[in-house]
Amino acid sequence: MDGWPPVFRFGRVEIVPTDEHETASTVPPKANTTSSATGTPRRRRRTWAIAAAAAVAVAVLIYWLHSRRFESTDDAQIDADVSDIGARVGGTVTRVGIVENQVVHAGDILAEVDPTDLEVAVAQARAAVAQAAAQLAAADPSVPMTETSNAAALTNAASELASASALLTGAGSEVEQARAQLAQATASNHNAQLDRKRGEELFAHGALPRAELDRRIAAADATAAGVRAAQKALAVARARVTQQRSQLTATRGRLAEVQNNAPREVETRRASVLSRRADLELARAQLRQAELNLGYARVRTPVAGIVARKAVNVGDRIAPGQSLAAVAQIDHVWVTANFRETQIRRMHPGQTVSVHVDALDRGYSGVVESLGGATGSRVSVLPPENASGNYVKIVQRIPVRIRIDGGQPGVDRLRPGMSVEPKVRVLP
Repeated sequence: MDGWPPVFRFGRVEIVPTDEHETASTVPPKANTTSSATGTPRRRRRTWAIAAAAAVAVAVLIYWLHSRRFESTDDAQIDADVSDIGARVGGTVTRVGIVENQVVHAGDILAEVDPTDLEVAVAQARAAVAQAAAQLAAADPSVPMTETSNAAALTNAASELASASALLTGAGSEVEQARAQLAQATASNHNAQLDRKRGEELFAHGALPRAELDRRIAAADATAAGVRAAQKALAVARARVTQQRSQLTATRGRLAEVQNNAPREVETRRASVLSRRADLELARAQLRQAELNLGYARVRTPVAGIVARKAVNVGDRIAPGQSLAAVAQIDHVWVTANFRETQIRRMHPGQTVSVHVDALDRGYSGVVESLGGATGSRVSVLPPENASGNYVKIVQRIPVRIRIDGGQPGVDRLRPGMSVEPKVRVLP
């Protein structure tokens, strides 16, 4: 065995190295008949291999020519509007009218809240409306009443001013009259005093009787008293003039006050009426809101669909805005397909699409409705910031909305979230 050459094994193939010279010298040449017999099968095998390779190449070419007309992806799913219905008022849930996966119609009652507190709020709002209406009814006539009162006060003040002016004129006339009377009394007193003096002189010489002297003395005293009375009357008349002037000034001030304050008082009354009217409108609005809140005690679904999630039970204490149920609107579904950015080069709205639904194992026809406005990474919660670190280029995906044609059998079985494989025909 030591004289034998080594044997190398590769699977089932054995290779035994030999010496060229030894092989040529020891192995006799084969006959020509054997070479011609073995050459024909080899050529046949070669021919078949070439033909098979050509067939595979043609098949690959045909597949490539066919596949380049389409763009497909498995990153796609059925989408639909899912309404998250919440409570508009708080309270304790007394009844729940839905279960999960239940078909609901628009206006169906999902849950009911205890309405006792809301009914009390409505009663309070109605009482506030009645109170505001009564206050407005009491304040509303005050405007014409104030206008009438101001007009009367203005008339009275004008009359008092005219009367005061007349009295002042009369007082002035009395002063003039008293002055004239004083002048007359003074003249009479002067004559009487002269007569008295002459009488006393004549009486002293015995030329005048005593009786005449007494008469002249009495006349002089009377005229002197008349002068003093005239002086007092003049002083009284002058005082009356001063009084009338003061009264006239006061009357003028009162008239000016009425003229200035009357419009302001009317405006104040009108503002008060407007305030009361606004209070009434506010009370009515609050009543309307209370009535709406009472109606909101019955939580209704605004859309039709299937209850995808129920998050409320009898006895739960809910708050305004709290989510109670999610309703999937299966009447209108579409496909959201996330194509690679290199696949949308020849894609545009209006192209036909064939959609294969994995859950139903059947296909549907559709149309490209729109292409997304941004890649999925840009609208994610934490978008990448390439300027903050090392940049690595990653092929992004663009969401494409595909509308499923209506009227196809089985469309009502489509549900949001189902995996699909759309194939968009990008070339005719």
